[in-house]
Amino acid sequence: MRLLEAFYQAQAAFYAGGDDAADLRGLLADDIAWHVPGAGHYRGHQEVWGYFGARRAHAKATFRVRPRAILADDQQGCIWPTAHLERDGQLRTWQTVGVFRTAGGKIAECWLVPFDQYLFDELWS
Repeated sequence: MRLLEAFYQAQAAFYAGGDDAADLRGLLADDIAWHVPGAGHYRGHQEVWGYFGARRAHAKATFRVRPRAILADDQQGCIWPTAHLERDGQLRTWQTVGVFRTAGGKIAECWLVPFDQYLFDELWS
């Protein structure tokens, strides 16, 4: 559970516009895989980091994720966050579930599942 909490803290700092991403990168396994319906599948630090960077740029550093619940052990975890970003002067909010596989004390894989795929696609297109 601490790994996922640390991930969301580091991710929040990055999405808020923070320059130091070493903490976030250090939580991801070398062979990280990230799966997002409607956005694609990303493998390795370069692709996953590119995806994170594109989201930050698209949201103009207004993207925030607040975990509402975390259920995890040393191999897997689920997080139920609420997220929001500012778009056209309006605060837009959505919910997802993140399913994580961990290995060696790092995040090895994530499947992000939006509750409302249409809203998710609208906000990130």
